[in-house]
Amino acid sequence: MRICYFNDFKLGVVKGDGVVDVTDVVNDIPHTGPENLISGLIAHFDDYRGKIQSAVAAGNPVPLQDVRIRPPLPRPGTISCMAVNYMENGTLPQKPPRNGFHKAGTAVIGDGDKMVLPDEPATIFEGEAELALVISKPSRNVKAADAFDHIFGYTNFIDGSARGLPPAGNVFFQAKSRDTFAPIGPFIVTKDEITDPQNLDVKLWTNGVLMQDFNTSDMAHKIPEVVEWITSIHALEPGDIIATGTNHRGLNAFQDGDKVEIEIQGLSRLTINVRDDLKRTWARETRLDRKNAGFDTPTPQLTGKYAPK
Repeated sequence: MRICYFNDFKLGVVKGDGVVDVTDVVNDIPHTGPENLISGLIAHFDDYRGKIQSAVAAGNPVPLQDVRIRPPLPRPGTISCMAVNYMENGTLPQKPPRNGFHKAGTAVIGDGDKMVLPDEPATIFEGEAELALVISKPSRNVKAADAFDHIFGYTNFIDGSARGLPPAGNVFFQAKSRDTFAPIGPFIVTKDEITDPQNLDVKLWTNGVLMQDFNTSDMAHKIPEVVEWITSIHALEPGDIIATGTNHRGLNAFQDGDKVEIEIQGLSRLTINVRDDLKRTWARETRLDRKNAGFDTPTPQLTGKYAPK
């Protein structure tokens, strides 16, 4: 099942090339807004699955091209992100240590929305293509063997980053939780539709050019270990997100006017746009391009405010 919000946050299920409104089917779930309607549905999904399936079977879908898709999790309570969790196509000599950070739930945007680059002296702005896990139930101290029992589904995730902000320290807080820096969607795909989440192609395009292209099999710490580790630190609730990390080799500078698309195998395509009122520019190269040219520093800013003199 592919679950989404559309237009004025009607809850929908994708049927073919359209979406069926199932808001009335779930409206008796106690909620104050779309953020806790979807978390309530996730928590009680077994009670509503049959009703939703019947409504979808009988419903007349509205073409997806005629609606505005919204973030499927408008305000997740927690977004937990893995840092440096890929073997970089097997080029790392050993597994990196487990590391993570939080992003603010208010940073979430959805399909067709804009990531806005702030007026801050970042050396570069990047976005990382990631597989995100959606948590199904209260989860604390989950064992790796039980991890998939705590996963409701999956969605595309772009981890926006403002790199190199001064002063040193508080790196992740400054870099990661900026408004609009957590694009997700377009749908939540329930876990029964994904045969092997540890073998999915992940692709990201900038202005139609493929920049990131890797597989989730390259994760250093696999999904069960990720769930075990994060829930050993703090509890997760239905509708919370775990972003599982990225392969950094294809990261590239996001710039004003960019159209960015991410598509993880089986999860459909999420498209966002980038806005930078300062119109800053960087070279169109990836981190791997930079490394192959013999540099171990980020792509330098070429023009605009904060460009090196």
